[in-house]
Amino acid sequence: KWFPVADPIALLEKIRRRSCIVDRQRVAADFASIVRQLKPLQAQLNADTKFNVSDARNAANIMMGLQKALQNTYTFYNGYDPLFTWWVPVTYDSLKTQMEAYAATFRKVAEKNAPKKDTSGIVGYPIGREELIRQLNYELINYTPEELIRIANKEFAWCDKEMLKASQEMGFGTDWKKALEKVKQSYVPPGEQPAAMVDLYDQSIKFLKQKDLITIPPLAEETWRIVMMSPRQQLVNPFFYGGEEFAVSYPTNTMDFDAKMMSMRGNNPHFSRATVHHELIAGHYLQQFMNERYRYYRNFDTPFWTEGWSLYWEMLLWNEGFPRSHADRVSLLYWRMHRCARIIFSLNYHLGKWTPQECVDFLVDRVGHERANAEGEVRRSFVGGYSPLYQVAYMMGALQFMALKNEIAKSGKMTLKQFNDAVMQENNMPIEMLRNILENEPIKSDYKTHWKFYDLP
Repeated sequence: KWFPVADPIALLEKIRRRSCIVDRQRVAADFASIVRQLKPLQAQLNADTKFNVSDARNAANIMMGLQKALQNTYTFYNGYDPLFTWWVPVTYDSLKTQMEAYAATFRKVAEKNAPKKDTSGIVGYPIGREELIRQLNYELINYTPEELIRIANKEFAWCDKEMLKASQEMGFGTDWKKALEKVKQSYVPPGEQPAAMVDLYDQSIKFLKQKDLITIPPLAEETWRIVMMSPRQQLVNPFFYGGEEFAVSYPTNTMDFDAKMMSMRGNNPHFSRATVHHELIAGHYLQQFMNERYRYYRNFDTPFWTEGWSLYWEMLLWNEGFPRSHADRVSLLYWRMHRCARIIFSLNYHLGKWTPQECVDFLVDRVGHERANAEGEVRRSFVGGYSPLYQVAYMMGALQFMALKNEIAKSGKMTLKQFNDAVMQENNMPIEMLRNILENEPIKSDYKTHWKFYDLP
Protein backbone atom coordinates (compact mmCIF):
# COMPACT_ATOMS: atom_id res chain seq x y z
CA LYS A 1 0.00 0.00 0.00
CA TRP A 2 3.00 2.31 0.37
CA PHE A 3 4.02 2.12 -3.31
CA PRO A 4 1.10 3.07 -5.58
CA VAL A 5 3.65 5.02 -7.65
CA ALA A 6 5.58 1.92 -8.71
CA ASP A 7 3.64 1.17 -11.91
CA PRO A 8 4.35 4.40 -13.83
CA ILE A 9 8.02 4.21 -12.84
CA ALA A 10 8.28 0.59 -13.99
CA LEU A 11 6.50 1.41 -17.27
CA LEU A 12 8.91 4.25 -17.98
CA GLU A 13 11.90 1.97 -17.31
CA LYS A 14 10.42 -0.64 -19.65
CA ILE A 15 10.12 1.93 -22.44
CA ARG A 16 13.64 3.24 -21.77
CA ARG A 17 15.17 -0.22 -22.06
CA ARG A 18 14.17 -0.39 -25.72
CA SER A 19 15.29 3.19 -26.40
CA CYS A 20 11.78 4.30 -27.29
CA ILE A 21 10.77 7.94 -27.60
CA VAL A 22 8.80 9.14 -24.58
CA ASP A 23 6.18 11.84 -24.19
CA ARG A 24 8.42 14.34 -22.40
CA GLN A 25 5.63 16.54 -21.09
CA ARG A 26 3.83 13.45 -19.83
CA VAL A 27 7.00 12.30 -18.03
CA ALA A 28 7.26 15.67 -16.26
CA ALA A 29 3.57 15.49 -15.35
CA ASP A 30 3.97 11.94 -13.99
CA PHE A 31 6.96 12.98 -11.89
CA ALA A 32 5.01 15.93 -10.46
CA SER A 33 2.06 13.61 -9.73
CA ILE A 34 4.33 11.17 -7.86
CA VAL A 35 5.63 14.01 -5.68
CA ARG A 36 2.02 14.97 -4.83
CA GLN A 37 1.14 11.33 -3.98
CA LEU A 38 4.18 10.75 -1.78
CA LYS A 39 3.58 13.70 0.56
CA PRO A 40 0.28 12.42 2.08
CA LEU A 41 1.66 8.87 2.09
CA GLN A 42 4.62 10.12 4.10
CA ALA A 43 2.23 11.72 6.61
CA GLN A 44 0.27 8.44 6.90
CA LEU A 45 3.50 6.50 7.37
CA ASN A 46 4.60 8.81 10.19
CA ALA A 47 1.39 7.96 12.05
CA ASP A 48 1.59 4.18 11.47
CA THR A 49 2.14 2.28 14.73
CA LYS A 50 2.52 -1.19 13.18
CA PHE A 51 5.26 -0.53 10.64
CA ASN A 52 8.29 -2.54 11.82
CA VAL A 53 11.93 -3.35 11.13
CA SER A 54 11.08 -6.18 8.73
CA ASP A 55 8.75 -3.87 6.79
CA ALA A 56 11.50 -1.23 6.66
CA ARG A 57 13.95 -3.70 5.12
CA ASN A 58 11.45 -4.66 2.42
CA ALA A 59 10.64 -1.00 1.79
CA ALA A 60 14.34 -0.17 1.48
CA ASN A 61 14.76 -2.79 -1.27
CA ILE A 62 11.72 -1.48 -3.15
CA MET A 63 12.89 2.12 -2.82
CA MET A 64 16.34 1.25 -4.16
CA GLY A 65 14.74 -0.32 -7.22
CA LEU A 66 12.44 2.64 -7.87
CA GLN A 67 15.18 5.22 -7.34
CA LYS A 68 17.53 3.30 -9.64
CA ALA A 69 14.86 3.05 -12.34
CA LEU A 70 14.20 6.79 -12.17
CA GLN A 71 17.91 7.54 -12.34
CA ASN A 72 18.30 5.19 -15.33
CA THR A 73 15.57 6.99 -17.24
CA TYR A 74 16.81 10.45 -16.38
CA THR A 75 20.46 9.87 -17.29
CA PHE A 76 19.43 8.09 -20.52
CA TYR A 77 17.41 10.99 -21.95
CA ASN A 78 18.69 14.11 -20.20
CA GLY A 79 21.21 16.05 -22.26
CA TYR A 80 20.57 13.84 -25.30
CA ASP A 81 16.89 14.52 -25.93
CA PRO A 82 16.32 18.33 -26.20
CA LEU A 83 12.61 18.23 -25.29
CA PHE A 84 13.21 15.89 -22.34
CA THR A 85 16.00 18.21 -21.16
CA TRP A 86 13.61 21.19 -21.39
CA TRP A 87 10.65 19.55 -19.61
CA VAL A 88 11.99 17.18 -16.97
CA PRO A 89 15.11 18.18 -14.92
CA VAL A 90 13.54 20.57 -12.39
CA THR A 91 10.65 18.20 -11.70
CA TYR A 92 13.06 15.27 -11.48
CA ASP A 93 15.12 17.08 -8.84
CA SER A 94 11.96 17.63 -6.77
CA LEU A 95 11.02 13.97 -7.15
CA LYS A 96 14.50 12.80 -6.22
CA THR A 97 14.42 14.89 -3.03
CA GLN A 98 10.94 13.63 -2.15
CA MET A 99 11.95 9.98 -2.75
CA GLU A 100 14.96 10.39 -0.46
CA ALA A 101 12.77 11.90 2.26
CA TYR A 102 10.22 9.09 1.85
CA ALA A 103 12.95 6.43 2.13
CA ALA A 104 14.29 8.07 5.30
CA THR A 105 10.79 8.06 6.82
CA PHE A 106 10.57 4.27 6.53
CA ARG A 107 13.69 3.93 8.67
CA LYS A 108 12.58 6.51 11.23
CA VAL A 109 9.14 5.00 11.72
CA ALA A 110 10.57 1.49 12.06
CA GLU A 111 13.01 2.71 14.72
CA LYS A 112 10.18 4.48 16.55
CA ASN A 113 8.00 1.34 16.55
CA ALA A 114 10.83 -1.09 17.34
CA PRO A 115 10.80 -2.99 20.65
CA LYS A 116 12.65 -1.23 23.44
CA LYS A 117 16.31 -2.07 23.82
CA ASP A 118 17.21 -4.49 26.59
CA THR A 119 20.55 -4.48 28.40
CA SER A 120 22.29 -5.84 25.27
CA GLY A 121 21.39 -2.72 23.29
CA ILE A 122 20.36 -4.98 20.37
CA VAL A 123 17.01 -4.30 18.69
CA GLY A 124 15.42 -6.71 16.23
CA TYR A 125 11.86 -7.69 15.42
CA PRO A 126 10.40 -11.10 16.43
CA ILE A 127 8.21 -12.35 13.59
CA GLY A 128 6.06 -14.85 15.55
CA ARG A 129 5.17 -18.52 15.14
CA GLU A 130 2.76 -18.16 12.22
CA GLU A 131 5.32 -16.36 10.06
CA LEU A 132 8.04 -18.85 11.05
CA ILE A 133 5.85 -21.72 9.85
CA ARG A 134 5.07 -19.92 6.59
CA GLN A 135 8.77 -19.41 5.92
CA LEU A 136 9.60 -23.02 6.87
CA ASN A 137 7.02 -24.25 4.36
CA TYR A 138 8.52 -21.98 1.71
CA GLU A 139 11.93 -23.55 2.39
CA LEU A 140 10.37 -27.05 2.26
CA ILE A 141 11.19 -27.82 5.91
CA ASN A 142 8.58 -30.24 7.19
CA TYR A 143 8.93 -29.47 10.92
CA THR A 144 7.46 -26.94 13.33
CA PRO A 145 9.66 -24.44 15.21
CA GLU A 146 9.22 -26.46 18.38
CA GLU A 147 10.32 -29.66 16.63
CA LEU A 148 13.40 -27.90 15.26
CA ILE A 149 14.34 -26.83 18.79
CA ARG A 150 13.98 -30.47 19.90
CA ILE A 151 16.27 -31.58 17.06
CA ALA A 152 18.80 -28.93 18.07
CA ASN A 153 18.71 -30.07 21.70
CA LYS A 154 19.22 -33.69 20.63
CA GLU A 155 22.24 -32.71 18.53
CA PHE A 156 23.47 -30.57 21.42
CA ALA A 157 23.34 -33.60 23.71
CA TRP A 158 25.61 -35.51 21.29
CA CYS A 159 28.04 -32.56 21.29
CA ASP A 160 28.00 -32.45 25.11
CA LYS A 161 28.89 -36.13 25.30
CA GLU A 162 31.75 -35.82 22.81
CA MET A 163 33.00 -32.60 24.42
CA LEU A 164 33.23 -34.27 27.84
CA LYS A 165 35.24 -37.13 26.30
CA ALA A 166 37.67 -34.69 24.70
CA SER A 167 37.91 -32.65 27.91
CA GLN A 168 38.80 -35.77 29.90
CA GLU A 169 41.42 -36.74 27.32
CA MET A 170 42.98 -33.26 27.71
CA GLY A 171 43.17 -33.77 31.48
CA PHE A 172 40.35 -31.43 32.52
CA GLY A 173 37.82 -34.03 33.61
CA THR A 174 34.24 -32.89 33.15
CA ASP A 175 35.15 -29.19 33.17
CA TRP A 176 34.95 -28.73 29.41
CA LYS A 177 35.13 -24.95 29.70
CA LYS A 178 38.68 -25.30 31.04
CA ALA A 179 39.54 -27.41 28.00
CA LEU A 180 37.98 -24.73 25.80
CA GLU A 181 39.99 -22.05 27.61
CA LYS A 182 43.18 -24.00 26.97
CA VAL A 183 42.39 -24.09 23.25
CA LYS A 184 41.60 -20.37 23.15
CA GLN A 185 45.11 -19.64 24.42
CA SER A 186 46.57 -21.04 21.18
CA TYR A 187 46.03 -17.76 19.27
CA VAL A 188 48.88 -16.58 17.05
CA PRO A 189 50.87 -13.32 17.53
CA PRO A 190 49.99 -10.14 15.59
CA GLY A 191 50.93 -10.36 11.93
CA GLU A 192 50.85 -14.16 11.73
CA GLN A 193 47.12 -14.87 11.36
CA PRO A 194 46.92 -14.87 7.51
CA ALA A 195 49.83 -17.30 7.16
CA ALA A 196 48.31 -19.57 9.81
CA MET A 197 45.04 -19.62 7.88
CA VAL A 198 46.75 -20.49 4.59
CA ASP A 199 48.48 -23.37 6.38
CA LEU A 200 45.08 -24.64 7.55
CA TYR A 201 43.77 -24.33 3.99
CA ASP A 202 46.69 -26.38 2.68
CA GLN A 203 46.00 -29.07 5.28
CA SER A 204 42.29 -29.29 4.41
CA ILE A 205 42.90 -29.41 0.63
CA LYS A 206 45.49 -32.15 1.10
CA PHE A 207 43.05 -34.14 3.25
CA LEU A 208 40.20 -33.78 0.72
CA LYS A 209 42.45 -35.00 -2.11
CA GLN A 210 43.91 -37.90 -0.13
CA LYS A 211 40.40 -39.09 0.74
CA ASP A 212 39.16 -38.35 -2.81
CA LEU A 213 35.95 -36.89 -1.42
CA ILE A 214 35.06 -34.38 -4.15
CA THR A 215 36.31 -33.02 -7.47
CA ILE A 216 38.30 -29.79 -6.95
CA PRO A 217 38.84 -27.79 -10.16
CA PRO A 218 42.39 -26.30 -10.29
CA LEU A 219 40.95 -22.88 -11.15
CA ALA A 220 38.92 -22.91 -7.92
CA GLU A 221 42.11 -23.52 -5.96
CA GLU A 222 43.84 -20.66 -7.77
CA THR A 223 41.29 -17.85 -7.65
CA TRP A 224 40.31 -17.28 -4.00
CA ARG A 225 42.06 -14.55 -2.02
CA ILE A 226 42.49 -13.29 1.55
CA VAL A 227 41.36 -9.97 3.01
CA MET A 228 41.32 -8.77 6.63
CA MET A 229 38.08 -7.86 8.37
CA SER A 230 37.74 -4.33 9.71
CA PRO A 231 36.93 -3.68 13.40
CA ARG A 232 33.51 -2.43 12.29
CA GLN A 233 32.79 -5.68 10.43
CA GLN A 234 33.81 -7.68 13.49
CA LEU A 235 31.08 -5.98 15.54
CA VAL A 236 28.50 -7.73 13.35
CA ASN A 237 30.44 -10.85 12.35
CA PRO A 238 33.13 -11.71 14.92
CA PHE A 239 34.34 -14.75 12.98
CA PHE A 240 35.38 -15.38 9.38
CA TYR A 241 33.28 -15.08 6.26
CA GLY A 242 34.18 -16.55 2.93
CA GLY A 243 33.73 -17.35 -0.70
CA GLU A 244 36.06 -16.11 -3.41
CA GLU A 245 37.11 -13.51 -0.86
CA PHE A 246 38.17 -15.13 2.42
CA ALA A 247 37.91 -12.53 5.19
CA VAL A 248 40.11 -13.23 8.21
CA SER A 249 39.10 -11.95 11.65
CA TYR A 250 41.91 -10.60 13.85
CA PRO A 251 42.22 -7.40 15.91
CA THR A 252 43.81 -4.20 14.65
CA ASN A 253 45.80 -1.57 16.54
CA THR A 254 42.64 0.57 16.91
CA MET A 255 40.84 -1.94 19.18
CA ASP A 256 41.17 -1.78 22.97
CA PHE A 257 42.89 -4.54 24.96
CA ASP A 258 39.76 -6.52 25.87
CA ALA A 259 38.43 -6.42 22.30
CA LYS A 260 41.80 -7.53 20.96
CA MET A 261 42.02 -10.50 23.32
CA MET A 262 38.46 -11.65 22.61
CA SER A 263 39.03 -11.51 18.86
CA MET A 264 42.36 -13.36 19.08
CA ARG A 265 41.04 -16.01 21.44
CA GLY A 266 37.87 -16.55 19.43
CA ASN A 267 39.76 -16.99 16.14
CA ASN A 268 42.65 -19.21 17.23
CA PRO A 269 44.01 -21.81 14.75
CA HIS A 270 42.23 -24.76 16.41
CA PHE A 271 38.87 -22.98 16.16
CA SER A 272 39.71 -21.99 12.59
CA ARG A 273 40.40 -25.59 11.57
CA ALA A 274 36.68 -25.91 10.86
CA THR A 275 36.00 -22.42 9.54
CA VAL A 276 38.68 -22.38 6.80
CA HIS A 277 37.28 -25.28 4.78
CA HIS A 278 33.74 -24.11 5.67
CA GLU A 279 34.43 -20.78 3.96
CA LEU A 280 36.63 -21.97 1.07
CA ILE A 281 36.83 -25.54 -0.29
CA ALA A 282 34.74 -27.67 -0.15
CA GLY A 283 32.50 -25.01 1.39
CA HIS A 284 31.37 -21.60 0.21
CA TYR A 285 33.92 -20.82 -2.46
CA LEU A 286 33.54 -24.17 -4.19
CA GLN A 287 29.77 -23.60 -4.06
CA GLN A 288 30.10 -20.21 -5.71
CA PHE A 289 32.59 -21.48 -8.29
CA MET A 290 30.35 -24.38 -9.32
CA ASN A 291 27.12 -22.35 -9.16
CA GLU A 292 28.51 -20.07 -11.87
CA ARG A 293 29.19 -23.06 -14.11
CA TYR A 294 26.31 -25.51 -13.63
CA ARG A 295 22.57 -24.82 -14.02
CA TYR A 296 22.76 -21.21 -12.90
CA TYR A 297 19.03 -20.82 -13.67
CA ARG A 298 18.34 -23.03 -10.63
CA ASN A 299 19.99 -20.72 -8.09
CA PHE A 300 17.27 -20.14 -5.48
CA ASP A 301 19.76 -18.71 -2.96
CA THR A 302 18.41 -20.66 0.00
CA PRO A 303 20.57 -20.63 3.16
CA PHE A 304 19.66 -24.26 3.89
CA TRP A 305 21.65 -25.24 0.80
CA THR A 306 24.35 -22.57 1.18
CA GLU A 307 25.14 -22.86 4.88
CA GLY A 308 23.96 -26.45 5.19
CA TRP A 309 26.54 -27.60 2.63
CA SER A 310 29.44 -25.97 4.47
CA LEU A 311 28.39 -27.41 7.82
CA TYR A 312 27.83 -30.81 6.15
CA TRP A 313 31.57 -30.76 5.37
CA GLU A 314 32.40 -30.04 9.00
CA MET A 315 30.39 -33.13 9.95
CA LEU A 316 31.76 -35.26 7.11
CA LEU A 317 35.39 -34.38 7.85
CA TRP A 318 34.82 -35.15 11.53
CA ASN A 319 33.63 -38.62 10.49
CA GLU A 320 36.62 -39.00 8.15
CA GLY A 321 39.15 -38.23 10.91
CA PHE A 322 40.13 -34.65 10.06
CA PRO A 323 40.69 -33.50 13.69
CA ARG A 324 44.31 -34.39 14.55
CA SER A 325 44.25 -33.82 18.31
CA HIS A 326 42.01 -33.50 21.34
CA ALA A 327 42.26 -29.70 20.96
CA ASP A 328 41.02 -30.00 17.34
CA ARG A 329 38.10 -32.11 18.51
CA VAL A 330 37.18 -29.57 21.20
CA SER A 331 37.27 -26.84 18.55
CA LEU A 332 35.15 -28.67 15.99
CA LEU A 333 32.66 -29.55 18.72
CA TYR A 334 32.58 -25.92 19.81
CA TRP A 335 31.41 -24.93 16.33
CA ARG A 336 28.83 -27.69 16.16
CA MET A 337 27.47 -26.61 19.56
CA HIS A 338 27.37 -23.09 18.14
CA ARG A 339 25.17 -24.27 15.24
CA CYS A 340 22.80 -26.01 17.65
CA ALA A 341 22.66 -22.89 19.79
CA ARG A 342 21.81 -20.75 16.76
CA ILE A 343 18.61 -22.73 16.24
CA ILE A 344 17.64 -22.56 19.89
CA PHE A 345 18.24 -18.86 20.49
CA SER A 346 16.96 -17.55 17.14
CA LEU A 347 13.70 -19.53 17.19
CA ASN A 348 13.05 -18.72 20.84
CA TYR A 349 13.62 -15.06 20.03
CA HIS A 350 11.25 -15.08 17.04
CA LEU A 351 8.67 -17.02 19.06
CA GLY A 352 8.75 -14.13 21.54
CA LYS A 353 10.20 -16.24 24.37
CA TRP A 354 13.74 -14.81 24.68
CA THR A 355 15.22 -11.32 24.66
CA PRO A 356 18.46 -10.48 22.80
CA GLN A 357 20.27 -10.35 26.16
CA GLU A 358 19.08 -13.87 27.00
CA CYS A 359 20.40 -15.01 23.60
CA VAL A 360 23.81 -13.47 24.34
CA ASP A 361 23.94 -15.07 27.80
CA PHE A 362 22.99 -18.45 26.32
CA LEU A 363 25.89 -18.33 23.86
CA VAL A 364 28.34 -17.37 26.61
CA ASP A 365 27.14 -19.90 29.19
CA ARG A 366 26.15 -22.83 26.99
CA VAL A 367 28.68 -22.63 24.14
CA GLY A 368 31.62 -20.81 25.74
CA HIS A 369 31.67 -17.73 23.49
CA GLU A 370 33.64 -14.65 24.34
CA ARG A 371 31.00 -12.09 25.37
CA ALA A 372 31.88 -9.61 22.62
CA ASN A 373 31.70 -12.42 20.06
CA ALA A 374 28.33 -13.54 21.44
CA GLU A 375 27.00 -10.00 21.15
CA GLY A 376 28.27 -9.79 17.58
CA GLU A 377 26.61 -13.09 16.74
CA VAL A 378 23.23 -12.02 18.15
CA ARG A 379 23.47 -8.58 16.55
CA ARG A 380 24.24 -10.22 13.21
CA SER A 381 21.26 -12.55 13.59
CA PHE A 382 18.64 -9.93 14.35
CA VAL A 383 19.81 -6.65 12.80
CA GLY A 384 22.27 -7.80 10.13
CA GLY A 385 19.70 -8.17 7.35
CA TYR A 386 19.57 -11.98 7.52
CA SER A 387 16.32 -13.87 7.11
CA PRO A 388 14.76 -15.12 10.39
CA LEU A 389 15.58 -18.71 9.38
CA TYR A 390 19.19 -18.06 8.41
CA GLN A 391 20.69 -19.28 11.69
CA VAL A 392 18.42 -22.34 11.65
CA ALA A 393 19.62 -23.18 8.15
CA TYR A 394 23.18 -24.19 9.09
CA MET A 395 22.36 -27.26 11.16
CA MET A 396 19.09 -28.17 9.45
CA GLY A 397 20.64 -27.94 5.99
CA ALA A 398 23.60 -30.05 7.10
CA LEU A 399 21.31 -32.70 8.59
CA GLN A 400 19.37 -32.77 5.31
CA PHE A 401 22.57 -33.28 3.32
CA MET A 402 23.73 -36.02 5.70
CA ALA A 403 20.36 -37.79 5.48
CA LEU A 404 20.35 -37.55 1.68
CA LYS A 405 23.94 -38.75 1.46
CA ASN A 406 23.12 -41.77 3.62
CA GLU A 407 20.00 -42.49 1.57
CA ILE A 408 21.85 -42.31 -1.78
CA ALA A 409 24.88 -44.29 -0.55
CA LYS A 410 22.72 -46.98 1.06
CA SER A 411 20.92 -47.58 -2.23
CA GLY A 412 24.26 -47.96 -4.02
CA LYS A 413 23.18 -45.35 -6.54
CA MET A 414 26.34 -43.27 -6.07
CA THR A 415 29.66 -43.32 -4.27
CA LEU A 416 30.34 -40.58 -1.71
CA LYS A 417 32.42 -38.61 -4.23
CA GLN A 418 29.77 -38.99 -6.93
CA PHE A 419 27.13 -37.72 -4.50
CA ASN A 420 29.20 -34.69 -3.51
CA ASP A 421 29.94 -33.87 -7.15
CA ALA A 422 26.28 -34.28 -8.08
CA VAL A 423 25.20 -31.78 -5.42
CA MET A 424 27.66 -29.23 -6.81
CA GLN A 425 26.27 -29.66 -10.33
CA GLU A 426 22.56 -29.16 -9.52
CA ASN A 427 22.93 -25.64 -8.04
CA ASN A 428 21.32 -23.93 -5.05
CA MET A 429 17.77 -25.05 -4.19
CA PRO A 430 15.70 -26.40 -1.30
CA ILE A 431 17.36 -29.69 -0.42
CA GLU A 432 14.11 -31.63 -0.64
CA MET A 433 13.97 -30.59 -4.32
CA LEU A 434 17.57 -31.75 -4.76
CA ARG A 435 16.50 -35.09 -3.28
CA ASN A 436 13.66 -35.37 -5.80
CA ILE A 437 16.12 -34.74 -8.64
CA LEU A 438 18.79 -37.19 -7.44
CA GLU A 439 16.17 -39.86 -6.67
CA ASN A 440 14.39 -39.11 -9.97
CA GLU A 441 11.03 -38.60 -8.26
CA PRO A 442 8.18 -36.89 -10.16
CA ILE A 443 7.27 -33.38 -8.97
CA LYS A 444 3.68 -32.11 -9.20
CA SER A 445 2.81 -28.46 -9.72
CA ASP A 446 1.08 -28.22 -6.33
CA TYR A 447 4.05 -29.81 -4.54
CA LYS A 448 4.13 -29.63 -0.75
CA THR A 449 6.95 -30.62 1.57
CA HIS A 450 6.75 -34.14 2.99
CA TRP A 451 10.33 -35.28 3.65
CA LYS A 452 11.16 -36.19 7.26
CA PHE A 453 14.96 -36.18 7.24
CA TYR A 454 15.43 -36.52 11.01
CA ASP A 455 13.92 -39.01 13.44
CA LEU A 456 12.45 -37.43 16.55
CA PRO A 457 11.53 -39.57 19.58
